[in-house]
Amino acid sequence: MRNILLTMMYDGSCFHGWQIQKNAVSVQEVFQHAMSCVFGKTDIKGCSRTDSGVHANMYCISFKTCHRIPVERIPAALNNYLPSSIAVLTAEEVPEEFHARYSCKGKEYIYQIWNDEIRNPFYDKYALHYWYNLDIAQMNSAASYIEGYHDFTSFCTLDNREKGDFHRTVKKLSVSRNGKMVTITAQADGFLYNMVRIIVGTLLYVSQGKISPDVIPDIIRAENRKLAGPTAPPHGLYLNRVFY
Repeated sequence: MRNILLTMMYDGSCFHGWQIQKNAVSVQEVFQHAMSCVFGKTDIKGCSRTDSGVHANMYCISFKTCHRIPVERIPAALNNYLPSSIAVLTAEEVPEEFHARYSCKGKEYIYQIWNDEIRNPFYDKYALHYWYNLDIAQMNSAASYIEGYHDFTSFCTLDNREKGDFHRTVKKLSVSRNGKMVTITAQADGFLYNMVRIIVGTLLYVSQGKISPDVIPDIIRAENRKLAGPTAPPHGLYLNRVFY
């Protein structure tokens, strides 16, 4: 029995998130079909759940198989059955105990904002169009308070998927500009449901002057979702890197 780790990327605008759903097409459903064509019925383990419209520059899957196909041929074999919106990048054999989700040490997300009065049609599904001026310095000032080990209840949408400990360590949160494109980078040991999108919405409120950067610690301590900013739309969000 071999344990295989795949890295892939996908355009989330074509799907209703990663996880299989009853009445919508998901990345997992399409990917499992490709897996069945190459390996037969196979149980796959995804590194994370992504919501409808969210993209992945790097997504990881692990699975076990007795198939003897050389590992270097796996990406091409799977890509032959995948749509253009999904591509397997690499495949490698990993130890038997490796699990794409539970072996993960951290993740990095990026959120892209097209900051200009005129929308860019090429970023319609891949970046938030935000036409007001963004105060990058103020946003980074607020981001510095979010970094560290905190209870992130205020930055989480509560539903049945979120139970137990809401503490996470945000190792990096920064805002940068490259021309008209603004990128928010968030790296943590783990993320709660909608956590990055709520952080983005909060930083936008900071730029608008609706929230002062020095109020962020109070919002965190309050453990009250109503005090943070809105949940930013999904199409600007990318799972960018997964760390093992």
